[in-house]
Amino acid sequence: MSTQFLAIGECMVEMAPTGDGTFAMGFAGDTLNTAWYARKCLPPNWTVGYYTAVGEDNVSDQMLSFLKGSDIDTSAIQKRDDRTVGLYIIQLKDGERSFAYWRSQSAARCLASDRAHLERVLGRAGLIYFSGITLAILPDEDRTAFLDALRKARSNGARVAFDPNLRPRLWEDADTMRACVTEAAGLCDFVMPSFEDELAHFSDPAPDVSADRYLAAGAGMVVVKNGPEEVICATAGSRQTFQPKPVSGIVDTTAAGDSFNAAFLAEFLISGDVAKSVDAGAGLAGRVIRHRGALVDCLEPAQAT
Repeated sequence: MSTQFLAIGECMVEMAPTGDGTFAMGFAGDTLNTAWYARKCLPPNWTVGYYTAVGEDNVSDQMLSFLKGSDIDTSAIQKRDDRTVGLYIIQLKDGERSFAYWRSQSAARCLASDRAHLERVLGRAGLIYFSGITLAILPDEDRTAFLDALRKARSNGARVAFDPNLRPRLWEDADTMRACVTEAAGLCDFVMPSFEDELAHFSDPAPDVSADRYLAAGAGMVVVKNGPEEVICATAGSRQTFQPKPVSGIVDTTAAGDSFNAAFLAEFLISGDVAKSVDAGAGLAGRVIRHRGALVDCLEPAQAT
């Protein structure tokens, strides 16, 4: 199997309040967060790449520099002269965060428009990671092309991991979201939903129901996250539950699921041990949420094995 972890999606410009009326610029996005943490967790013989589309302007160049500086391979990223990257502003009121987005014409929406390039990029990966947001931002025809490319890559030996990350505002309608997410799950070796989303948008009464639904769709393994509650890991032939250790001093739950996914997948790719993988995922997420922000330097890079 190729030793490339490839995350696919949209990296955006983040404008975060500094507390004195100004904003600090950074870069973030659900799949980018996972790639960033995967780079921290995987040994050096693994490469971690990010695939998206960006513009040819200064802010896009800054984004690419940030990714490269994080030891993330950007060689597959497409550059377009007719678009730029999306942007969001974090707004705080009484300690609660809300977001305003400018992304309707972002370059990332074109990441699957070049079918041949997409297939080449996916064909080099050992583990392909994407989310429901990756699917949501694509036009319908490109969404179909993306799923077809996933099928081909998986048939050629790649493993595929998917976090449904259900965000109905990004989709045409809720029925399309549910249908597309279900189809995508059936193409995956790992489906990693958060029960809070599944309860809200699929009306699942319990995490076991979410696991069963994704297994019925064709997923190889379903890992249901549920905040501080038990993590369920289910396949067609087995089901295990794991209770994460309690976390005190929680500051910001941003990227909790993204970091869990990164550490779980990294450990599973190395050891194949489900219990160790859940422990790694829960442990990293527990450290991340004790700090502010999505990307937190709370562990040392993995050593060679």
